[in-house]
Amino acid sequence: MEASISVRGLYKKYVDNYALNDLNLDVEPGKIFGVLGPNGSGKTTLLKIISALLERTSGSVSVRGLDPSKHKDQVKKLVGYVPEVPTMYESLSPGEFFSFVATVRNIEESLVEERINSMVRALGISDSIDSFIGSLSFGTRQKVAIIASLLHDPEIIVMDEGMNGLDPRSAKILKELMRSFAERGKTVIFSTHIMDVAESVCDTVAILYKGRIVSTGTMDKLKERSGKSSSNLEEIFLKLTGNEDLDPLIHSLKESFRS
Repeated sequence: MEASISVRGLYKKYVDNYALNDLNLDVEPGKIFGVLGPNGSGKTTLLKIISALLERTSGSVSVRGLDPSKHKDQVKKLVGYVPEVPTMYESLSPGEFFSFVATVRNIEESLVEERINSMVRALGISDSIDSFIGSLSFGTRQKVAIIASLLHDPEIIVMDEGMNGLDPRSAKILKELMRSFAERGKTVIFSTHIMDVAESVCDTVAILYKGRIVSTGTMDKLKERSGKSSSNLEEIFLKLTGNEDLDPLIHSLKESFRS
């Protein structure tokens, strides 16, 4: 199956630091692909480059056969992007913001109303629909950003820590929604540093560490490579990133509070 997203030899340099270093990956359509890594590993940089929001330093990127650097507008039409920290027009209400997004995306009016109503109801923000976005909690703002990113029924859903700030009910609904998108042949790629989320949702996981992918595969493949057949994703991650033996560090930390 041809990859929906393909990355080869990707580098991104900020001054003297490489946020991404010779990165390669393929994401198939109809799959949920998780990018797992600690803060500062390059997850946000990767997702922004894929979404045509950031220029790469070198290498190649293909999104449904399009180069995000050369075809920014076309790629942005394909992608629904949820940033790690939602930034929206704070003087608008969610309802006004959704109408603005629908106009920019040129979405049919009847579809917009149906999608907004169903997502607002599902994510439980009906009481906030007429409030100023700037007055909303982080979790509610996150829900607004998610709804806005999905209004045009994108072919590719890109979520940067998309579960941040969500209550358990909304997180469950979002997981099911991502699965339904994948079942319709769409591509879902999201980053997280929460092991349980990646383990429960993803078909494939790429472990990103210091700008490099140290391993990619299904949970079974990752267990096989790590030599830990009965391990959970957290243990696999620590093994593959060379951080497996944390006992001395934890012991020293505990002792420092006993002094």
